[in-house]
Amino acid sequence: MDLLNLIDEVEDIVEAGTGVPLTGKVMIDKDELLDIIKEIRIKLPDEIKQAAWIKEERQRIIDEAQKTSNAMISEAENRLEELIDREEVIKQANQRAEEILKRAELSSEEIRNGALEYADELLYEAQENFKELIQLLNDNRKELRSKE
Repeated sequence: MDLLNLIDEVEDIVEAGTGVPLTGKVMIDKDELLDIIKEIRIKLPDEIKQAAWIKEERQRIIDEAQKTSNAMISEAENRLEELIDREEVIKQANQRAEEILKRAELSSEEIRNGALEYADELLYEAQENFKELIQLLNDNRKELRSKE
């Protein structure tokens, strides 16, 4: 069972609890709730590992984009040198090489921006999940403490 399902289960337990008249409090099965919290604690390291993987994946994507960019620029530079060596096409060679370099740089920037945006989205989703989980855990702890 994944972390979000466990959190949903905690919500269901709280919502299904017997209401205490004239208060906003609910009576719940302590052992059942504690069991789910234990499962959440066990699953939490998996979520942290996933966030670390996302970070590594982001770096891998950025590195790959940089390699692709470097290869495209190197190819463009090589092509430029070949064209310049031919006297009869010097003007054409310069124009074509500049176009290739611009496309390579634009493509490289697009790849790099896309990789950054993708990684940022994944990290943001993980961050939001953690915020919700922490808020829920804090709320549940407050609720448990108020029943002591």
